[in-house]
Amino acid sequence: MSAETNNEAPQEGGESPQWYKERAERNRQRALLLKKSKLVVHPYAKNGDNAAGTQGRQLKVQGKKVVDSGGGFLIEEDDELEQEMLQLAEEPSPILIDLPTCEECKKQFQDSYLMKTFDYSVCDSCRDREDKHTLITKTEAKEIYLLRDHDLDLREPPLKFMLKANPHRAAHGHMKLYLHLQIEKRALEVWGSKEALLEEKEKRDVKRQETKIKRFNKKVKELRMEMRSSMYNRTTKATHVHKFGPDTYNEDDDTYTHTCTECEYEETYEKM
Repeated sequence: MSAETNNEAPQEGGESPQWYKERAERNRQRALLLKKSKLVVHPYAKNGDNAAGTQGRQLKVQGKKVVDSGGGFLIEEDDELEQEMLQLAEEPSPILIDLPTCEECKKQFQDSYLMKTFDYSVCDSCRDREDKHTLITKTEAKEIYLLRDHDLDLREPPLKFMLKANPHRAAHGHMKLYLHLQIEKRALEVWGSKEALLEEKEKRDVKRQETKIKRFNKKVKELRMEMRSSMYNRTTKATHVHKFGPDTYNEDDDTYTHTCTECEYEETYEKM
């Protein structure tokens, strides 16, 4: 280190301006290095005269007092720029964080249950569990607001939810609970307006009723087919084939009559 100092020091009898510029540039680089590496403030930069604090850190090279920085180089004690940087390091700038603003009281807050769970900017003081900030299950959200899984979990931004044990169906696992206000907002994004949502619900109700009527008519038809044993076999669901017994002659009109031995169907005919 002493050899390097000898090469940088000016000759006796005067100091060239170029040497001052080079020294200023070196000092600037050292200051930037201090700032980037976040070196601990050295004892000599502290306020007050504390000789014990600087003991063992100060050195004397070429008649100048320097301090071992612990970072691989020496710092001149009378360096004005270094002193300023060390003072800045001793008093770091405060970290500025943008706090969220409550949508109800319009005041800033640090953290809240709704913010942490549902990313909804309302403080704990303004939280209304009974009315405004109630929760809704995923099943209810899909039935009432006609939302799909894609609308809840994939549409940007995906809605946050909390898991809770199902009190009615414990074997089915946990149920998802969403914030009711966010579900209503998402429904408006999907359907455009409340009127469009109500219109779609009416269409689906009509279609659901038509489907029920069709199912009912189908069951009635099947029941009638089963009751018509003369034309329909209950076991094979195939057309019945009569098995007639012996013919009976009718003298009055010269016709013959025979009866099915299985369904008692009677048929009258003429023989040619």
